[in-house]
Amino acid sequence: MTEDEAVRLGEEFGVMVGSVDEEIRKELKLQEAKGVAVFEVIGNSRADYAGIKVRSVIKEIDKTEIRNILDFGLAIKKAMKECNFTLGTYEPADPGDPVGWGVNFHFVGCKRD
Repeated sequence: MTEDEAVRLGEEFGVMVGSVDEEIRKELKLQEAKGVAVFEVIGNSRADYAGIKVRSVIKEIDKTEIRNILDFGLAIKKAMKECNFTLGTYEPADPGDPVGWGVNFHFVGCKRD
């Protein structure tokens, strides 16, 4: 698995992603540079239907911890072969919510045409 392949698999799933580096960690005010940041969600994709949000950080796919883009690539490749899987994100709360960030689990089902 290469980073380019992982990014391509992310696009196939419906997200533009990158590893959380120190710059992204600071921007999103995260405690550690770990996970995969979502930069864009492609409309009408499995990610879009599952409710994945821009600026969220993917932390797990089907109970597999995601520490970097390579972990993401391996896990999403395996998960997309399945009809249904879960994806755990750490994401900003709605504007105006004083709590801030929270963990969210997304059910990813089969894409219907």
